[in-house]
Amino acid sequence: MKLLSIDASGLVASVAIVTEECLIAEFTLDYKKTHSQTLMPMLDKLVSMTELDLKSLTALAVSSGPGSFTGLRIGSATAKGLAEALEIPIIPVPTLDALAYNFIGSQNLVVPIMDARREQVYTGIYEFKANGDMTIVHKACAMDIHELLSLLSNFDTDITFLGDGVSVYLTEIQESLKELAHFAPPHLSRQRAGAVGALAINYYNRGIYTNAARHRPFYLRLSQAERARLQGDLKP
Repeated sequence: MKLLSIDASGLVASVAIVTEECLIAEFTLDYKKTHSQTLMPMLDKLVSMTELDLKSLTALAVSSGPGSFTGLRIGSATAKGLAEALEIPIIPVPTLDALAYNFIGSQNLVVPIMDARREQVYTGIYEFKANGDMTIVHKACAMDIHELLSLLSNFDTDITFLGDGVSVYLTEIQESLKELAHFAPPHLSRQRAGAVGALAINYYNRGIYTNAARHRPFYLRLSQAERARLQGDLKP
């Protein structure tokens, strides 16, 4: 089984080729360029460097959200176009699940946080069993950072944080949880297409996949423009 995986859900753009035995290649970029500028050139380079025959792909995995509205749309459109052309399924992988999967095997609670602005984060709470299976303790949601920290204080256990929200709310986390708070190192702190692909293989084997026509990103909440329109601040 061989997958091409894409993550454009946040500031990072990442693409990878993954099998059940190996992460063949991964190209990740966290720099001041938009995904519309970087994603297709990264894919082209990845395919060229690995001499990948696209017809050998079993499926295409994509980070399905939550995350940046623009990034999710770009990643989704790229995945849909490739999957339709190759006539292969799409495996949508929730962004927060894939982020947490960076820490498979951890004995700590794993809490990815993505900055959703206005003191809110996209987050979930995860733990791993001894056999590596991931359990979702609290499903993905948009939550006030102070509400999240209050919730986590009830667990009285070590917690590993990762995601772009860490740098935004580092002080609040440290003051609230003190020695229970731990933070991912840089190479594991952001979205990675390799993690998306590895988790996608698990989903595929459980029959969790769709086709290009049916795939939609999971935004979790309305965009700022849509919220403003509902409040009457924007004209249709």
